[in-house]
Amino acid sequence: MSHSPSAASPSAASPAAPRPTRLPGLLLGLGLGGFVDGIVLHQLLQWHHMISDIDDHPVTTVAGLQANTFADGLFHLATWVFVLAGALLMLASWRQGRLAPTWRFQIGLLLAGWGLFNVVEGIIDHQLLGVHHVRDDLGGPLSWDLGFLAFGLVLLVGGWALNVAAAREYDHRT
Repeated sequence: MSHSPSAASPSAASPAAPRPTRLPGLLLGLGLGGFVDGIVLHQLLQWHHMISDIDDHPVTTVAGLQANTFADGLFHLATWVFVLAGALLMLASWRQGRLAPTWRFQIGLLLAGWGLFNVVEGIIDHQLLGVHHVRDDLGGPLSWDLGFLAFGLVLLVGGWALNVAAAREYDHRT
């Protein structure tokens, strides 16, 4: 019994198989972008914590550092939930017969999700709520906040463009 090429190769699925959905990749990008922020900026560089710009919780006191560490933990829990939701939705879409995403399709969504995280977090936490800034250890953090937003926009637009280009490849297959 011989196997057809489409049965041997998951990327050579039948033309009737719907293309991958975008939501799982975006959720994974949101969560992974949050992990990068939390691990690199909060823990490794220690530039800020979730509530480090709130006067009641200064990072210069043990109580303030405890409150900030707890808030960082809740933040990491939320980013983990985004990653879990993205992974579960991706598995569900595969079980529904959707194609697995190509690398370009998926990387584009991961970058766009990371950029979306940066833009939303940068506007809400840095500007509107003012709970922290990218560099709370500096006297004038606005330039760092604007750079963070600009980097997020580049990730969002670039990732989305990469995903749209990859999605066109699926559309041309049918």
